[in-house]
Amino acid sequence: MIRRGIGMAGIVLEKGKTIYSYGQPMTALHLITNGKVDVSYPGGSYTLGKGDVISICEICSEIHLLGYTTLEDTTILTYPLTSLDSLNDILQKHPDVARLFCLSCFRQINILLNRSSISELNCSELYRTLTDDIATYNTLCSRYRLQARSLEHFDELNAFLGDDSPDIWLNGYYMGLSRILASDNYRILVQESDLSIGMLRKGSLDFRRTYQSLEEQFHYLQQVGSFYFRESGNDLFDFYTSLFYKLGQDNEDSKAVYDRIHRMLSKAGDLSFIDQELFASRSQTFQSSLNLMESNDSAEAGSSGDSEILGKLAGSLNTILDYAGSDLDTVTSFRQHVHAYKLLSDRASQDQDVALLRRQLTEEFYLLYSLLFTQTLEQPNIPMPVKMFLYFGYVDEELAGLKNAVTLYRMAEAMSDHSDIGVYTFYDWLMAIFRGKKSPSRNEFDQDYSDYIHKQKVGGNITDAELKALENNPMAKVNYELRNMFPQVNKITFGRITTFCPLFCADDVLKDLESSYVTVSRVSQILEEIRRVDYTAFYRESLDMEHIDVMGKETIHLEYLPDIILMPNVGIRGVMWQEIEGKRRNSPGRMVFSIFHLEDLKTTFTHLTGEFRWELCKRVQGNRWNDVSISSLTSEYFDYIQFYRKNHDLSTEAKEKVKSSLQRAKNSFKEMFVRDYMIWVLFEGAGSPRLNKVARQIMFTYCPFPEDICNTLAQNPLYADLLDRRKIKVAQGLHHLDVLTRKLQNGNIPVPETVAQERYYLCGSKKA
Repeated sequence: MIRRGIGMAGIVLEKGKTIYSYGQPMTALHLITNGKVDVSYPGGSYTLGKGDVISICEICSEIHLLGYTTLEDTTILTYPLTSLDSLNDILQKHPDVARLFCLSCFRQINILLNRSSISELNCSELYRTLTDDIATYNTLCSRYRLQARSLEHFDELNAFLGDDSPDIWLNGYYMGLSRILASDNYRILVQESDLSIGMLRKGSLDFRRTYQSLEEQFHYLQQVGSFYFRESGNDLFDFYTSLFYKLGQDNEDSKAVYDRIHRMLSKAGDLSFIDQELFASRSQTFQSSLNLMESNDSAEAGSSGDSEILGKLAGSLNTILDYAGSDLDTVTSFRQHVHAYKLLSDRASQDQDVALLRRQLTEEFYLLYSLLFTQTLEQPNIPMPVKMFLYFGYVDEELAGLKNAVTLYRMAEAMSDHSDIGVYTFYDWLMAIFRGKKSPSRNEFDQDYSDYIHKQKVGGNITDAELKALENNPMAKVNYELRNMFPQVNKITFGRITTFCPLFCADDVLKDLESSYVTVSRVSQILEEIRRVDYTAFYRESLDMEHIDVMGKETIHLEYLPDIILMPNVGIRGVMWQEIEGKRRNSPGRMVFSIFHLEDLKTTFTHLTGEFRWELCKRVQGNRWNDVSISSLTSEYFDYIQFYRKNHDLSTEAKEKVKSSLQRAKNSFKEMFVRDYMIWVLFEGAGSPRLNKVARQIMFTYCPFPEDICNTLAQNPLYADLLDRRKIKVAQGLHHLDVLTRKLQNGNIPVPETVAQERYYLCGSKKA
């Protein structure tokens, strides 16, 4: 804001006013009559006060090279500058003004000459320090047999030469002129206007050369400084902090390493050529790590082993990327994007730039996952940070939070392969596909791997030879899973789709990791609890192929428990990905959860079991899944929902509830069934009736309770008719098995175990 002064006071500029910025056209000179102005140049600034002249050093330039900002309320007198001739007119008419102009010009030039000399020394000193730090780092890595990392583009850096530095004598020259102008003999210099304008023109040209020298020095210092602190994180500060963590505080060389880290931190905060926001973030992170290492006995640190674990996790991102191999483009880009992501104040922001960064990280994460998986096949000695990446999506100890990182380390350390009981981390799942124990999942077009490659052959995209090679190529099958199932399901299980980023981040940990961790024991326990209520949930009708010579076309029911796959994320949803494997009906379904599930796991599991029942019935019934002339779970439930308004077995109140439920389910019959199924398992199975008569009858028919629950429900008249009908059906089935058993015994043929299993399927009792 500008205020007009009174009388000859000129123009008053309020504090904080930007008078000129770099690049603006030169139009006037301003004599400061009161106040202070900050003048900025590449790498520094100085202050002008009363009697100084704004822009006087730039009279030979068409644009401003310096920036001017008021430090307090400042009064100025303005002299328009249309040309050097107009300036000469002012100097001829006002010798005293000429004196002020020259004094201010020479003073400012002297300041910049001194700064340039100091800056040149700083360039040489910083280069020497950098080379010494690199040499020391390499020596220590060699001493402890650690793989030394290399600084990108360091070989392109040369010592500062300063060929275009200002002449040394200029400083004394302008100081001498200043002393004359400050003395009583100043009129000798200013009474000749051509002399004044000549001194100012030379001063402006010397200023320009000095400015260019300062600019060159500043860019050189920035270049050297970037080797200490970079957005990518591949910098000397990270080299030394990682080395410090690995050596531990008790190592004899740790103090020397720490001293260099401390020197970097103490100096960088005052250097204009260092990105201060980046520096502050890195400094804070190191201090947090240091506090944890020094707090072995505190509650915050947890246990005495935490500092040792943190040391092993130091520089996790570098460990992961080094292990990934030589895909330099992916590695470099991912490193840079991770560090940019760490600097964000709001990682869930919907801003376009943040959303773009999340998308870039997501694409690179999946490429990196593929690279790492391939490397584990060739290098079985997997570093712990790499395991944590494969199991949990972990990439960086700072991004994960130090306490979370320690917890993840212990979980990964205790991790074992439970694929023999059908529970897989996603890494173990890929290994099962690679070893041929499992087939890849169907893609979004419901194509399994075999369908996909044959369609590629039909489309002319691959040859016969390539088709045969792909049929037995385990890595091609793994890549099919990585391209199709992994990106989709990882995002769905995370739950918050619009802000999804696959990197493990402390911001996503909304619940204690230990309590949300999906362990094998929790899965087994919940699966058993569901089967104790809906004991036929995972049974399929089949022929007894193992005893086909004895059983013939006698149908039996076999149980195929689903494969449970745990995605490397912290999420809120589960996914019933497919009800069978490929086209084989007698195969396990696939249910997917986040490895850290924030919602109630039993509720989610029950929901997925309801989806499984619906989808399996549709698969078995085919196109006639909703044909009520063929009795099935889906056809009867579809008929019930479609015609509930005309159903005389439903009261007016019950019909209104169905209508309301259907609206909440967005008119999805499947979602309606799943909700009713959850009520059936969680409430009705516990003796608490919630369903209407029609829904209960369908559930009782196709999702029957075992014998012990039926005996409990017998006391409730709501279930009387249903139980009577079930008893008749069970008796008929058991009678048929009794006849079959006697027939086999009379023929001295051993009765297959599957007959006993069928008895259990019929009534839900091991005693049958």
